[in-house]
Amino acid sequence: MTLRFCSFSSGSSGNCYLVKTDKTALLVDAGISGKKIWNGIEKTGTSIQDLKGVLITHEHSDHTKGVRILAKKEKGLNFFANKKTWSQLKEKGPSEQCQIFKTGDSFLIGDIQVKTFSVSHDAADPVGFSFSKGEKQVCIVTDTGCICEDLLNEMRFADLLVLEANHDIDMLKIGKYPWFLKQRVLGDQGHLSNESAAKTLVRLLKEEKRKRQVLLAHLSRENNFPQMAFQTVKNILEEEDYYIGKDIGLNLLLRDQLSLVYDV
Repeated sequence: MTLRFCSFSSGSSGNCYLVKTDKTALLVDAGISGKKIWNGIEKTGTSIQDLKGVLITHEHSDHTKGVRILAKKEKGLNFFANKKTWSQLKEKGPSEQCQIFKTGDSFLIGDIQVKTFSVSHDAADPVGFSFSKGEKQVCIVTDTGCICEDLLNEMRFADLLVLEANHDIDMLKIGKYPWFLKQRVLGDQGHLSNESAAKTLVRLLKEEKRKRQVLLAHLSRENNFPQMAFQTVKNILEEEDYYIGKDIGLNLLLRDQLSLVYDV
């Protein structure tokens, strides 16, 4: 196995993922406490000496609240962000620890090839990431209000796909959020619904028939729950004659819970 993936936390209250090989470990976002990050590193058997960087998708606090403590505790740790994102985070970490990339860049960290790409969210310059070693690929797509053709292409060859299923549309519409926030979440620069995630998977299966593991991520605490997200996606897949276990693997990443370590 060449790549491994684990979620330390996934949801509107905090996000942090680990991608690793036997030699290199990377964090995607640091939106949880330092204590939870160190706990995840320890429980996944990851050596701190192997931690080569933290990649930041965008500046919102549920993705960055742990940056300051990580930068302070690990003086040699690099943080990778594009220029617009880092300009929002200057107070969270010293500039000498930041490696600036341009959205769309590919680069090597240790023995992991990293690809950056745009997503559609109401942040300065939000990105998704794919990680490759050999022929294996992990792709992370969250915090996007829509899936354009370019974004679909970035997911096409992922062996493990982390895909946002943030909310149930009806729960959101009748829920307690104020109207402006409902409009934000539902907009093209908001978050993917369960239904949108399912339709994205149908498109992927129709255009690139390959067995892939999908992890539904970034579930809202107020406007979704795990069983609903899973069942909605399952129902839409089956309507198109695609079946979990046969055509696709499907699981959930939960809020405030360490996931399984997935081998790719």
